[in-house]
Amino acid sequence: GNNLILTIDMTIQSIVEKYLEEACIDNICTDGGSIVAMNPRNGDILAMANYPSYNLNTPYEPYSDELKATWTSLDAASKTAALQGIWRNKTISDTYEPGSVFKVVVASAALEENIVSTDTPGIFFCSGSQEVADRKIRCANEAGHGYQSLRQALENSCNPAFIQLGQKIGVDTLYKYFKSFGLFTKTGIATSGEATGIFHDKDSVGPVELATISFGQRFTITPLQMITAVSSIANDGVLMQPRIVKSVTNTDTGAVTNLDTKEVRQVISAETSKKMLSMMESVVTDGGGKYGQVTGYSVAGKTGTSEATEGSSSGYVSSFVGVAPADDPQLVVLLTLYKPQGKDHFGGHIAAPVVSQI
Repeated sequence: GNNLILTIDMTIQSIVEKYLEEACIDNICTDGGSIVAMNPRNGDILAMANYPSYNLNTPYEPYSDELKATWTSLDAASKTAALQGIWRNKTISDTYEPGSVFKVVVASAALEENIVSTDTPGIFFCSGSQEVADRKIRCANEAGHGYQSLRQALENSCNPAFIQLGQKIGVDTLYKYFKSFGLFTKTGIATSGEATGIFHDKDSVGPVELATISFGQRFTITPLQMITAVSSIANDGVLMQPRIVKSVTNTDTGAVTNLDTKEVRQVISAETSKKMLSMMESVVTDGGGKYGQVTGYSVAGKTGTSEATEGSSSGYVSSFVGVAPADDPQLVVLLTLYKPQGKDHFGGHIAAPVVSQI
């Protein structure tokens, strides 16, 4: 019978639920969507929502119009499966391929190790594709981006450039940073059902695996792990444990137990953090994230569009992470849309404008 005081901000929560639902319906996201808003300074979850959702007062009844339309025709097993699906907290319990949002993690590792600097011209070259071992990995821009600095490669979300960057960093160093960013373990958020990422065993990472990891594909993490890592980049390089319960009040005695914020570790330097935020701001002002702009605010961000492995039915995942204000981050928002079937599936086109509205 204790009272829980959550970190959730009811105003922000109602805003994200509204825009997430609109985005999932507008873009015909057949596997729904999820969104998290976090305070990067202390790890507080300000809002967390999934779509399709359900009414907590009537959890056994269909909530979305799509499910209502077919509900009476479903057998008992299908109804149970549908309910289990909408009760799952995708943000915490489901993993996904993060795609290009993950490039901020790879770029952070490279800057921290002094492998590259942000604006050295022409250190990467993109002809529209990259030969790796026995295959050709294409860039989204088939004409190619030509010579690029790291900042330009991030703005363009250029896969060949990040393949070249991954080769420069090497698998041992990359995995060291993945571990440091908390991607190999659960975040430890105080709620049930948390999953953790699924990565290639380090010893089995060949040239092709190294290439795809470098641009955020062929491994999975949870949205919560992704936003926690981005929040550490926004928080002078300090990784915070996500917090959803602020305090517990004993209703008999009135005693209040506070749950403190928890600093996990310093992942990158404050200097690298500033460089990353500067490049992520360029993504929004000059690059693929321009629909993430907000009048009167400096927004840093990164788009993501991952596609399923050949032969898989999981479809595209479109996402955008936004950090605001870019020069003094107070808010990080990650929106993830699963299997959009509308006219577009690029994260910069369908996810960034929603985060901008929020």
